[in-house]
Amino acid sequence: MSEYDDPTCISCGMPMRAPEEHAAADPSKDYCHHCAHEDGRMKSYEEVLTGFTGFLQHTQGLRDDVARQTATHMLAKQPAWSNR
Repeated sequence: MSEYDDPTCISCGMPMRAPEEHAAADPSKDYCHHCAHEDGRMKSYEEVLTGFTGFLQHTQGLRDDVARQTATHMLAKQPAWSNR
């Protein structure tokens, strides 16, 4: 049994299975290293949207417009962006 409770990123929803997957490897951050700059600050919505769109294109083979629409829909469900 792991002592680490897998939280999810408030920005993209990625499960963070290890402290290193948090921004700046800081488990007190509630967003992941993909949604943060190297210094640990959270990226802007547009930066996260662009990165998530690219991720969906690469991993799912989606066209750019479909990937962006899917990313927009998925990010809208995340706590960090739900009030946009």
